[in-house]
Amino acid sequence: MNEKTIILGIDPGTIVLGYGIIEVEKQKIKLLSMGVIHLSKYEDPLDKLKIIFEKVQGLIENYQPQVCAIEAPFFGKNVQSMLKLGRAQGVAIASALTKNVAVFEYSPKKIKQSVTGNGNASKEQVAAMLQTLCKFELQPKFLDATDGLAAALCHHFQNKLPTTTGKKASGWGDFVKQNPGRLK
Repeated sequence: MNEKTIILGIDPGTIVLGYGIIEVEKQKIKLLSMGVIHLSKYEDPLDKLKIIFEKVQGLIENYQPQVCAIEAPFFGKNVQSMLKLGRAQGVAIASALTKNVAVFEYSPKKIKQSVTGNGNASKEQVAAMLQTLCKFELQPKFLDATDGLAAALCHHFQNKLPTTTGKKASGWGDFVKQNPGRLK
């Protein structure tokens, strides 16, 4: 990945949607933007979905990402919350796809694992690691934003796994299978 790549990461939500945008050039990571879209002021669920669509399109128009990495909904006990979250995620995905931006989905555990090395890390641990990796000052109100940023970084990390066979490794297990002579 020697060329410049811009990655939009999204943590979908119907109350707060977090996003982070990074630029990667020659493996150097540069934070372009991160923030949240507050949706709690909108009562109508359809208005919230419209705002998500429009705001994601605005981010894409402003930053021109080639890729959108989005956090997959986690399975919870509240079915209504899951449905709302799935709708928010679907609208964000549709917004990216209509702008011809490739979309990749990652589980919350995979994102945490990629950023911190621990799939069960807390939001605060993820934010602290991101602060180190992307060199920004931690703002407690930005934990949804750091979750979006973590999705973007996860995509970068998942797609830069080294190989010597010329084939892309889909994970460390795949890398080891493709490169048995590199183990000590």
